[in-house]
Amino acid sequence: MTTRTWDVSEHLDSEEAIAAYLNAAIEDGDTALIQAALGDIAKAKGMSQIARESGMGRQSLYKSLNENGNPSFTTIINVAKALGMKLTFTTA
Repeated sequence: MTTRTWDVSEHLDSEEAIAAYLNAAIEDGDTALIQAALGDIAKAKGMSQIARESGMGRQSLYKSLNENGNPSFTTIINVAKALGMKLTFTTA
């Protein structure tokens, strides 16, 4: 039997799937998970395109969204915009 690593970015093929994945990460409340989810989504949409649309360099985007990164809130907002998403707040 041959196996391969499962890559969530291969399954983020619609706006609905992307929104559900990101919302699930946000609901969990773990900032590392949210950061990883943004990275997965950027990978699914094309890291170069997201970097360009967010005004970042591709390497900077990779660095910000990897497991050791520490993206600023501005980076999160710009990446969300580039992904066609927006942040909203509701009462808990």
